[in-house]
Order: sequence, then structure tokens, then C-alpha cells
Amino acid sequence: QVQLVESGGGLVQPGGSLRLSCVASGSTISIAAMGWYRQAPGKDREFVAGMTNAGDANYAESVKGRFTVSRHNANNTVYLQMTDLKPDDTAVYSCAAAKWLAGYSYWGQGTQVTVSS
Repeated sequence: QVQLVESGGGLVQPGGSLRLSCVASGSTISIAAMGWYRQAPGKDREFVAGMTNAGDANYAESVKGRFTVSRHNANNTVYLQMTDLKPDDTAVYSCAAAKWLAGYSYWGQGTQVTVSS
């Protein structure tokens, strides 16, 4: 079992920055990748960014050049550094973890990010 604990959500003005953090615990040795999804009200959940244990990063086209995903602390912590935030970035952001031979299947509780002036 993997547990994910998130922090860092909040209210930010357009053009501002915010950093999300997520710490994994439990059976972390089985984690192959960690990343972030987001879901706006009435919308489907979408992939935002992720990083494998090897350090390969992947980003949604809408956030490329603005968001940076990184992993630290023996790969048990994942960060999402968000810059140049836009109102369309407003959503509940969920930390996610994937195991080998499986997709993302572990989820944090989610943290609200609101971009508004």
C-alpha cells in the first residue's frame, strides 16, 4: 500500500507561482513513477506532469514551459513547481503514483489550486 500526502495548494494571482509537494510512504519501493493530475469542476481528470524513477519527465502540452516536476528524498517526494499560472490552471491537483507494469493507481486527497485576480 502507498500513501500520498500533499501540500502547497492555495490562491494565487494570474502570472504567479505556486509549488506543490507530495510525500509517499508505505510500499514506496514499488513505485515506478510519481506525478500530478488535475480536475476542474465538471471536467475530466487530466494528466499534468510526471517523472519516472530514472528521471524522465513528461508534461501535458498545456503546461510545458510553465510547470516543472521534480523528485527528491530518495524519490519518495514529488514536487510541481508552477509558474505563469493562468485561470485555466484552476483545479484540484492530485498527487499520483504508478507501480511497475501498471498505470497511475495511487492518489492523494487532492489540493485546490485557484488562479484568480
